[in-house]
Amino acid sequence: MPAFHFIPNRPSHRRPFLSTSISLYPSNSLKTTSELRAQVAVTGQNGSSYSPAVPTHKVTVHDRQRDIVHEFFVPEDQYILHTAESQNINLPFACRHGCCTSCAVRVKSGQLRQPEALGISAELKSKGYALLCVGFPSSDLEVETQDEDEVYWLQFGRYFARGPIDRDDYALELAMGDE
Repeated sequence: MPAFHFIPNRPSHRRPFLSTSISLYPSNSLKTTSELRAQVAVTGQNGSSYSPAVPTHKVTVHDRQRDIVHEFFVPEDQYILHTAESQNINLPFACRHGCCTSCAVRVKSGQLRQPEALGISAELKSKGYALLCVGFPSSDLEVETQDEDEVYWLQFGRYFARGPIDRDDYALELAMGDE
């Protein structure tokens, strides 16, 4: 393949310009801007990006531990905790996977989806408890943070509060013998 070199002030040595009559793409592959279906991201004033095609909801969090109220907007396809953090709002959290109860809240009004919330039972969800780290708003939402230990007790306490565990020395001896 010949190399083209640009030599200033010598037009005869410039790389030839391709004719506009030559089509590099088949005519059926060309699309106008209105025909494109790509997602468009918009950057907000706070630097977070969202798609204008996704509905956005106002989320109000009453942080009982810090005695402060946070109001911010969250797109339906983004986690509430993640969006709050992108807007420099500090909320309680630990695992970020929906497995603990550090970010537990009680829903005062509105709705949210939390399909990945393993840290709270269906029973607690039906009583209005939710986890911000894996929660998506479905409408404008008002929530109140909860005491982590209180929610943990509601979730797991009944299983551990049945009384002492009987010690099985034989099983312990077998387990120790394997080592």
